[in-house]
Amino acid sequence: MRKIRLYGTPLVAILALLAIVSYAVASNDGGKTHFKSDILTGYQEVVGPGPISTVGTGTFEADLDGTTLSYTLTYSGLEGGAVTQAHIHFAQRGVGGSVIAFLCGGPKPACPASGTVTGTITPADILGGTTAQGIEAGAFDEAVRALRAGVVYANVHTTRWQAGEIRGQVNDDNQRDENAR
Repeated sequence: MRKIRLYGTPLVAILALLAIVSYAVASNDGGKTHFKSDILTGYQEVVGPGPISTVGTGTFEADLDGTTLSYTLTYSGLEGGAVTQAHIHFAQRGVGGSVIAFLCGGPKPACPASGTVTGTITPADILGGTTAQGIEAGAFDEAVRALRAGVVYANVHTTRWQAGEIRGQVNDDNQRDENAR
């Protein structure tokens, strides 16, 4: 009985430590940060007199790895004709803001009518349209700070709804990183 107690206590401690280390290694994402949007809807748009009644929806997710933001934008059910472009913008919920970077259309490949768009954003993709808000062309770190603070939204533009048909705030509310400020 004494041998079990003598060897058992350190053995339990070692096994507990191994379990903690294994969990930490298994949950390590290699230093990446994950961002996710609300569901993109017309009710979140702030064009014209207010929100847009459309059945279109979408999602935006991105992973940050160093100076590359790899993203996936998925959308469907849009009613405003051809999809002309999609962006991420700099603004809090309920406010329109300047474009930070294109997701499709413009300098990126054309947007599909519906489906999934994937790509990357690098410092070269950060536009200068947000200079008045403190994000200058190429200022990737500032764009990431805005994402972490929850003041970035993704939206999809169509021929009918040129200012945007669906929109969703990225990394907002309970997902917000309060240390980003």
